[in-house]
Amino acid sequence: MAFGLKRSELLAWKKNVEDGKIDFLTHYWLDDRFPGCKTVTKVGCSDLDKLKAWGKGYGLKEQWIHIDEKYPHYDLFGESQKSILKKENKWDQIERFRL
Repeated sequence: MAFGLKRSELLAWKKNVEDGKIDFLTHYWLDDRFPGCKTVTKVGCSDLDKLKAWGKGYGLKEQWIHIDEKYPHYDLFGESQKSILKKENKWDQIERFRL
């Protein structure tokens, strides 16, 4: 279950992903499969080659990409989420979600 984001943020993320840009969307999220994780960051890009190359730079495997027709993305959790957001200078998301 996702919560803690504005519709305008979701729409902007979708547009950027559709336009072939790498974009980040962090939100609160609860899933019993991932105890202790209260947030997720979706890193998306419709250009799969670009997304794979971006992920490879962070040691992420191609098979971890959630293949979606319009919005393929990686889901980042925990320490890798925080580490990657720092390296990408996404301080607004780090501060907002207290990562």
